[in-house]
Amino acid sequence: MAKLTAIADRIPAPLIFVGSGLSQYSGAAIATLWLFSAMTPTAVAWWRVAVAAIILVLIRRPFRRGLTWRTLAAATVMGLFITTMNMTFYQGISRIPLGTCVSIEFVGPVMVALFRGRGWRTRIAALLAGIGVAAISGIGLDIANPQAQMGLAFSIAAGICWAGYIVVGQKLAAAGHGQDSLAIGLFVAAILTVPLVGPFEIAAGWQSTWVLLCCIAVGVLSTALPFPLEQVALRRLGPDIFSLLACLMPAISEVVSMIALRHLPNWGEIVGLLCISLAIAFAQYRPGMLDRKRKHNN
Repeated sequence: MAKLTAIADRIPAPLIFVGSGLSQYSGAAIATLWLFSAMTPTAVAWWRVAVAAIILVLIRRPFRRGLTWRTLAAATVMGLFITTMNMTFYQGISRIPLGTCVSIEFVGPVMVALFRGRGWRTRIAALLAGIGVAAISGIGLDIANPQAQMGLAFSIAAGICWAGYIVVGQKLAAAGHGQDSLAIGLFVAAILTVPLVGPFEIAAGWQSTWVLLCCIAVGVLSTALPFPLEQVALRRLGPDIFSLLACLMPAISEVVSMIALRHLPNWGEIVGLLCISLAIAFAQYRPGMLDRKRKHNN
């Protein structure tokens, strides 16, 4: 982990951010290509969480930190939000294109920013997000198709869970327990959701060496690798610029979808992606953030 951070420090921070996104959505592409035919999307999501939890617990060793029961409870809630977000997200991408699902999912973080913000930027962001979802669901997707309807519903549910994770996660991070809480939360959530997913569904991950390796790859690429990269980017860019760069994520997911999954977006999906990306930018932007970043670099 230290070597990875040292190497990342030599790379321009925006490229680290893009690399983190490419890694995350490459993991989703692996799940789509090779795992959804071998096991349920919910079981794939469980494996992603479980693999990431094991790696983070081994690195952080959070159970030695002496955290309070209240912090542990909050960490568990955060872990359940993340796990449910992943499960609904994977259910979504098993039915609709990856880039489309990611774009709709990002409405969750936009809504958090909107509830906390005021002024004309907030209203424009809400309008753009609404137009984006309408373009994707009304034009980009065949909404008469039951599978598309389910994919849309799961994507929205993933966005709601993401919003919950942001609210709880920010409180834990502000208290100085962000990384330890993430490790504990994922670990506990993986255990608690075993009955929901089903032991036999989870056991499908052991059916062959290839399937097991793909499960591990999804956990590493989608969570364990992007996490330290995002921490480096956040430290070097600052939270303002980092959050503003989030508007690139739907586009990054669409690039991965085009290359790995050979999906070419129609014009409704492109319009929706652009609108939601702009909504993220308007929701996150604050006057003077670029000037503050320049002063910090000087």
